[in-house]
Amino acid sequence: MLLKIYPENPSQRHIQTVVDCLNRGGIVIYPTDTVYALGCSLYQQKAADRVAQLIGIKKDKVTFSFIFNNLSMLSEFTKPIGNDVYKLMRKNLPGPFTFIVEGNNNIPKIFHNKKRTVGIRIPDNNIIAAITAQLGHPLLTASIHHTDEIVEYMTDPEEISDRFGRQVDIIIDGGFGGNQPSTVVDCTGDDYEITRQGKGILE
Repeated sequence: MLLKIYPENPSQRHIQTVVDCLNRGGIVIYPTDTVYALGCSLYQQKAADRVAQLIGIKKDKVTFSFIFNNLSMLSEFTKPIGNDVYKLMRKNLPGPFTFIVEGNNNIPKIFHNKKRTVGIRIPDNNIIAAITAQLGHPLLTASIHHTDEIVEYMTDPEEISDRFGRQVDIIIDGGFGGNQPSTVVDCTGDDYEITRQGKGILE
């Protein structure tokens, strides 16, 4: 199902359709402020299995990020975050950054690996912001990669629909996406470290 949602003013009816799908264990492809991504509800383990299968990575190797609606959600799923890191996140989010932090025991046992770190995303995109606000908990998310060796990410919703239309439940057409991923900032050490420079300059 290809669902057109306008990022300037997302339809509440369409957002509810997506949220209902996620709560039923569906997989959705959606726009962010960087590239198109696919994901599912944090609490739907079978859906997480499907996401890992779709991106072709074993679940004990896959690195998911979480899409949050706001920083107030963090304390439910992460270990206490230091003031310096919190200020860094508050200054740069919403935005095209993934912050790697330590997860806590509330993280559902979706991850079969022993890593207790999670990637935190709060994209600057009205569509996914409305979805996570209505859903009330984070999404598991992974980027949509292109099969082309030169073009890394898929950007055209119609092309994404042709490729994944029978494998996911909803594809949101929010216009053309970008082809530059988020900047990844590892905050698990004594100081933060940029491990991937993508879109956005860290302030």
